[in-house]
Amino acid sequence: MENINYIKHLNGVFLHFAKDNRLNPTHISLYVALFQIWNNYHFPNDFYIIRDEVMHFAKIGSKTTYHRCIKELHHWKYIVYTPSHNPFHGSKIKMFNFGTSDGQVLYPYPTNNGTSDGQAVVSINKPLQTVKNNTNGTKLDQPKNQNEVIVFFESQNWSALEAKKFFNHYQSIGWRVGGKTRIVDWKATARNWMLKANELKAEKTEIEVRLEMDNLRTNIHKNYHEPL
Repeated sequence: MENINYIKHLNGVFLHFAKDNRLNPTHISLYVALFQIWNNYHFPNDFYIIRDEVMHFAKIGSKTTYHRCIKELHHWKYIVYTPSHNPFHGSKIKMFNFGTSDGQVLYPYPTNNGTSDGQAVVSINKPLQTVKNNTNGTKLDQPKNQNEVIVFFESQNWSALEAKKFFNHYQSIGWRVGGKTRIVDWKATARNWMLKANELKAEKTEIEVRLEMDNLRTNIHKNYHEPL
């Protein structure tokens, strides 16, 4: 993990933003979303992301816009982006330190009196997790058991079998994306699993339709001397 000073880092990167005429507000929003996720994981050397979560945090509605902007941030040396071609394995991100590493490292926790001192960047996920922990003891990093996953999947009109596949997969890798980065919100990860499963079903259906159409095509000049 790196020593990151929030204020110095953000001051440094925003100075770069101000001088870089290639950037638009979507690039900046996407970078800030990635910074927040990096913050949540306490600034590891690299981490894995779920596209739909990042799009939600950055308020980006178009996948095309998302992919264009994240690739441009990579090409312009703001991040290192390693895309994943596995539908259940997140893409890898490496962030650069735009500040100095000799300052005090500030973490997004409240002060002793319960109020923020204005130094820390507030995590997107932390407040939600705190509320749920205080109200019903539910943790977001992983479900209590398989039955909780089944109930959630059925509430989203998915089968218990798909819920068991999801639970067994992430249970076997310790509830980490790609087996490395700890999951922050398992329900968001489950929704991403559902989206990927739908995409795979659509691709499979398209292939099956094409094969069926190929099988229906006949040759009007068929040679009947050929064996069947």
